[in-house]
Amino acid sequence: MASDKIIQVTDSDFEEKVLKADLPTLVDFWAPWCGPCKAIGPMIDELAGEYEGKIQICKMNVDDSPETPGKYGIRAIPTLIFFKDGEVADQVTGAVGKPQLVAMIDK
Repeated sequence: MASDKIIQVTDSDFEEKVLKADLPTLVDFWAPWCGPCKAIGPMIDELAGEYEGKIQICKMNVDDSPETPGKYGIRAIPTLIFFKDGEVADQVTGAVGKPQLVAMIDK
């Protein structure tokens, strides 16, 4: 389902792939049973294509990796967190529209 431009991350490689990344990184915290997560999936794929080389986009399955979402206080999914230089730059929760995500990325 996920495009080849999207990186799957887990608790064990989150620091390496996200916090130490050279590019700003948008992380989609999701789960396979979450309807709104599936609804925004195609939009996340689109963004991965449009922003290729400028940012990286990662997905984290919260069922498989519960530690990292806990660390960032994620209580609802989908939650998208934008990391820049290893720090949280912005965050949205819920099935948001593409304009809102574009605005978050472009900020």
